[in-house]
Amino acid sequence: MTKDTKQTRRRFLKATGGVAAGAALAGCSSGSGDGSGNNSSGGGGGNNSGGGNTSAGTQSGGNQSAGQQTQSIEGDPSQTLQLINDTITTFDPIAATDTASGTVIQNVFDSLMNYPNANTSVKPQLASDFSVSDDNTTYTFQLKDAKFHNGKSVTAQDFIYAWERLAASSNSQRAYFILDSVNVQHETTTQDGSEVYQPNSLALNAPDDSTLEVTLESPFHSTLEMFAYTSFAALPEGIVGDIEGYDGEMSYKQFSSQNPIGAGPFQFDSYQSGTSVDVTRFDDYHDGRASIAGIHWQVISQASSQYQYFIGKNADAAQPGMPTSQYDPGKVNVQRGPDEQGRTFGTYGPLENGATVQYMSVPTINTYYVGFNMAKVPKPVRQAFAYVANQQQVTEQVFKGRGEPAYHLTPPGIYPGGSKAYDQHAKQNYPYGYNQTQVPQATKVMEDAGYSSNNTYSLQWTQYESDTWLSLGKLFRDQLQAAHIDMQIQQADFSTLLERGRNGQLEVYPLGWIADWPAPDNFVQLLNPPQTDTSQSDPISYLNWTGENGDAAQQATNAYKRISNNQAPTDQAGQARDKAYVAMEEANWEDVGFLNLYHQVEERFTYNWVEYPPMGAMGPSRDMKNDVKIASQRN
Repeated sequence: MTKDTKQTRRRFLKATGGVAAGAALAGCSSGSGDGSGNNSSGGGGGNNSGGGNTSAGTQSGGNQSAGQQTQSIEGDPSQTLQLINDTITTFDPIAATDTASGTVIQNVFDSLMNYPNANTSVKPQLASDFSVSDDNTTYTFQLKDAKFHNGKSVTAQDFIYAWERLAASSNSQRAYFILDSVNVQHETTTQDGSEVYQPNSLALNAPDDSTLEVTLESPFHSTLEMFAYTSFAALPEGIVGDIEGYDGEMSYKQFSSQNPIGAGPFQFDSYQSGTSVDVTRFDDYHDGRASIAGIHWQVISQASSQYQYFIGKNADAAQPGMPTSQYDPGKVNVQRGPDEQGRTFGTYGPLENGATVQYMSVPTINTYYVGFNMAKVPKPVRQAFAYVANQQQVTEQVFKGRGEPAYHLTPPGIYPGGSKAYDQHAKQNYPYGYNQTQVPQATKVMEDAGYSSNNTYSLQWTQYESDTWLSLGKLFRDQLQAAHIDMQIQQADFSTLLERGRNGQLEVYPLGWIADWPAPDNFVQLLNPPQTDTSQSDPISYLNWTGENGDAAQQATNAYKRISNNQAPTDQAGQARDKAYVAMEEANWEDVGFLNLYHQVEERFTYNWVEYPPMGAMGPSRDMKNDVKIASQRN
């Protein structure tokens, strides 16, 4: 049968998230938010996995590019870029949900579209041109003359194979991207009582080798942005045999961990699990040879060790590598900015090794929050958390000012009406005190619910292992004691945290979300009550939000339906979505499923022998390295 309802085969995706000693969930992040870039999803990160649409900052080279340099570096193409990365899980674009993996994949694989220098405006990558039908359901792409790393030409059939893997492979962690979000037309069948994808039914057509036709079930306003995600990257047809009709030229293990083949600016060289990854320049790259010979990522998971590696001048850039515990805001010297994207440029230092490094910052599309299992934590307790939380205090004291206070799940850069509308709505409507700690109100709401000094409420805060999150947990614990709440703090590794969340075992936990694509849908989907049920497979979040534990659950459900029913790229549909986005934010305020705290500003610290093009709001996992320049001498 033809698909006529939204797929529910969602997956909660891991992405290490833009933060030292932290991690992120695809789109979603559980990182410490301390600005060292361990990241949705990214993510991709994620991994799993990206804001004003601006193309500024896409140049490379010169004073404009480096921001704080007095002259451009004359790059030496024989130099290899030395970087730090976190634990890598896979090099398969459809399986990666962590930004550590996604950072490598972004440089090895190319897609139809791309976010140049991580800016939010997408541009063609493997596509040379494209057109869209009048009803916004059929996209026709003309492909560039490009080659894979194995010498094979990139064809439309390669994309059809790659996207069939995305939809049908048991290795895919992003099937909902193509079946639900973009909603490529396809058929479904019933399996074990559930509606699932019918293999080989995607509405994809290749009239010739250089033409790809894609038909959607209904219009989607962020189609091109989604096609820039590396899950949609081109793969040589038949490279692995994990879908019907293909035996595979190599084993899945070989492809995913030993010999990934893409069409990106760098080709895979070697991987030492838990130690390092190396890629080298692909000389036949369709967009011209990279300015460097390759990239070496040293895999280091602990934030303090990342920092020491950078201080030892073993890495050209600290991203990740500047944990909040080592960060001193007094060492930032802003020399230019903010520009139209909010970016600042200058220097940072001196470091412990005596060097002063180049500095840039950019507001990226993310939100860090405290989440509640609403089935386990009563509403008065959740409201007490909200009353004691002072987002400004958290941002300044816990995260040392490396971001902005968060009152909405949707970040300012993609909030309906932009950052001014974001601030106005929060200042006028936030019900728990704008930039205030309100312990008396927290105490009152708990006492009205029957709690007292002789009848306290006990709960457990579970967090990813992070000194920054630990500081945040202790702050809440101390403030909530006066409101008759006894909170215990437990640290767990990231995978354990996610497993407990999926199983409905968490009570209160700090996480975050980083953009898969730069639109509010990607964030507020976490608040859609039917998708938060941890008794179902693959919940999108761990809220367990129902009418039994939240007065506004139906409001949120209805608002998300309006979003789903108005996906077209038209002004009328956009206005309907905008109203529904705000309705979902206000429903979350009412029931406090997520207590939003902080929007991270991504920072990059680089030694003076390196010249990076400025980075945009999609963040480091979308930031390709082929235009980086390195001087002949590192000193």
